[in-house]
Amino acid sequence: MSCPALLLDRDGVINVDHGYVVTHDRFQFMDGIFDLARAAVDQGYRLAVITNQSGIARGYFTEAEFLAFTAWMADEFRRRGVELAGVFHCPYHRSGPVERFARESFWRKPAPGMILEASRRLDLDLARSVFVGDQPTDMQAAQAAGVGLRVRIDTERDGAETQTADHTVGRLAEILPLLTSWTRTKSRQGSRR
Repeated sequence: MSCPALLLDRDGVINVDHGYVVTHDRFQFMDGIFDLARAAVDQGYRLAVITNQSGIARGYFTEAEFLAFTAWMADEFRRRGVELAGVFHCPYHRSGPVERFARESFWRKPAPGMILEASRRLDLDLARSVFVGDQPTDMQAAQAAGVGLRVRIDTERDGAETQTADHTVGRLAEILPLLTSWTRTKSRQGSRR
């Protein structure tokens, strides 16, 4: 049976976005990320990361370096009692100088490819799932994939267009009551079927 997921963008949601981060000295977890992850798991969600990583196409780091760093990040979640079900990344960017990755991709947000692949591989119910991102492209990808609840974190309160977000919050802690309310609503709807 398909299960819901908490789908997380990486830079700006899991970690402070310092720009193309793939080293420990530049990686800083966002306040509240582990509390949010634990709450989601406790409510029956699987956790998956959905992240554009054009730094690979741009030659800032290799895909192998990204994957090794991602394994470290997953271990950090595990150390805090949370298992990531999957990490899906898009290394492509059409203007990148690394020829192998210099192209358009259905996986690159705002396209929904990564989310749809996560759903296929992890057997997710996207209509009952939640996406948390910090960019309008995150919300567009989630909407195109049919994700039920889309939350944009906007720590700078920049007022960027978020027509495709259901909620915009300033801190991850603000998502906890939204997640709980969403879970209850979906549970009630499921019990009436």
